[in-house]
Amino acid sequence: MPSPETRHAPDGTLYRDLNSNGVMDVYEDPRRSPHERTEDLLQRLSLPEKIGLMFQTVIEVGPDGAVLEAPGKISKSGTSDVVLGKHLTHFNVHGLSSARSAARWNNALQRLAAKSPHGIPVTISTDPRHAFVENSGVSFAEGPFSKWPDAMGLAALDDPETTLRFADIAREEYRAVGIRAALHPQVDLATEPRWCRQLQTFGSDSRRVSVHTTAYLKGFQGDELGSDSVSCVTKHFPGGGPQKDGEDAHFPYGREQVYPGEAFENHLAPFETAIAHGTAGIMPYYGMPIGLTLDGEPIEEVGFGYNRQIVQILLRERLGYDGVVVTDWELVNDNHVGDQVLPARAWGVEHLDARGRMLKILEAGCDQFGGEECVELLTELVDQGLVAEERIDQSARRILLVKFQLGLFDDPFVDELYADLIVGDARHNAEGERAQSRSVVVVENHETAGATLLPLQPKQRIYVDGIDPRLAARYGHVVATPAEADIALVRIGAPFEPRDDLFLESYFHQGGLEFRPGLIYALETIASQVPLVVDVQLDRAAVLTPLTRIAGTLTVTFGVSDEALLKAWSGEVPPEGKLPIAIPRSMDDVRAVASDAGLTESATLYPVGHGLHLGSTDFPGRQTEGERDTQSALAGKTSA
Repeated sequence: MPSPETRHAPDGTLYRDLNSNGVMDVYEDPRRSPHERTEDLLQRLSLPEKIGLMFQTVIEVGPDGAVLEAPGKISKSGTSDVVLGKHLTHFNVHGLSSARSAARWNNALQRLAAKSPHGIPVTISTDPRHAFVENSGVSFAEGPFSKWPDAMGLAALDDPETTLRFADIAREEYRAVGIRAALHPQVDLATEPRWCRQLQTFGSDSRRVSVHTTAYLKGFQGDELGSDSVSCVTKHFPGGGPQKDGEDAHFPYGREQVYPGEAFENHLAPFETAIAHGTAGIMPYYGMPIGLTLDGEPIEEVGFGYNRQIVQILLRERLGYDGVVVTDWELVNDNHVGDQVLPARAWGVEHLDARGRMLKILEAGCDQFGGEECVELLTELVDQGLVAEERIDQSARRILLVKFQLGLFDDPFVDELYADLIVGDARHNAEGERAQSRSVVVVENHETAGATLLPLQPKQRIYVDGIDPRLAARYGHVVATPAEADIALVRIGAPFEPRDDLFLESYFHQGGLEFRPGLIYALETIASQVPLVVDVQLDRAAVLTPLTRIAGTLTVTFGVSDEALLKAWSGEVPPEGKLPIAIPRSMDDVRAVASDAGLTESATLYPVGHGLHLGSTDFPGRQTEGERDTQSALAGKTSA
């Protein structure tokens, strides 16, 4: 079938003839409401087309933005096979090398989708890709996009206007390359210090998380979904933070979520905020609740995506949510990549086969199978009378409505040249870097010889470790050893236990939170020779207690480049960060934590909200970046 032509209706209305019948059908009429267009299209679709809507699989981009017509490293099928053969219209994109090639690929993919019987446009989704972490199970490093703090860094800054600004810029950059669905925000409460998914959250304080959830959704979606929006899938319902022992539910050893602190409702609160602000989608987590009771009823101990009491009764009926519910990835089938496997996250229902898992997910009230493309299984369930076509219609209706609200049926194409200009442009990157600097949390800043180590003083001899010496050279003379230095600047990562048995496992930082003895000894050796400034790059909590007796100044960061950190340390952009999570005193305290309620006061070294506010007045003689910009603007006006 040829690609749809743009035509004029008899009354002059311009429309896309998506089914190539020469008539402006209701679903093709841009003047009709999204609800009217949805109902018209739904009654035209074949069962295979409706079933295809209910799957969202991973997709890869071919060379120079070409459509990839063979299975890739991550994708299971060639693109035409899933678009035209299986009728899929939702794809989770992974690697993107450049904005222009991403835009070119979007256009090629949309042209391919236009060859389907009713020309249903594709919705391209992504995990976060504006920060630092490269983990194909969680998020992507920024690539061609502008670079910002991770979500927990935005929470550390705790300025909703900055979160709104980030979300608006990310929306603009996503739209420029054709991405119209964000598989975020992640609004889980980071109450279990060991949990490896904290960096993409807004921390552990429910109030703070809700405030930033509101700003985030407004920036991406606007006041309501429209042609300028990127739809959001808020996750992981009803809160993925209370993982037993902090182990992650991607893996069999992390399948259990526990509530010893009876704080379930606290974890639910950010999702109530997201629903109130119109989130287009919600994603349940993999975890299975253990010993959870709601309204006097014990909750079935199966993964949340299989759990009717959680999805249908709690989310749909009690909270009144009627948007799209998409499962987390690969609840139905195992994922084999190379010589590794990641078992289907069928927690609590491991005894069921793939058909049984799919049936239970549908009975729970979910609309879309994340990470799957096994349309033949759902077709079989319908053919056998186990799933009614009316049930398929319920989900297809919700999914189509979002596509119409986003304006995809009227124009799914993007401008390659504009994408190249706007994505990751200098202005966006400057705003992102400034947010990074501001998000730095100063947890200790002791006096040494009558003065604090921050701000960095000019013209010092500097020893660096873990920081790019070329950048440090802008702030002093870099020397080779601590003995030669006036000050030592050291940057380290948070501790974790390396694992690499299951697919994706090596990317997840799990296990204990104590630093290795050898690292502590090395820092003690440096500190015995020269005043020491240490930054810890936190992707989750860490036991910082040994560092408090070693470092003269201690900062923590949540997605901050070396350059942005040095600007904060020097006072060029004063750090404003406040801890979005509590820092434990010891691993014994961590092991005793109530996973849903967080650390007790006696177990806490630094509480949520701790951070030394070092404004520009605390940096005498130091001109901030903002002050320089203001002076430059004034000078420009004077000369004009």
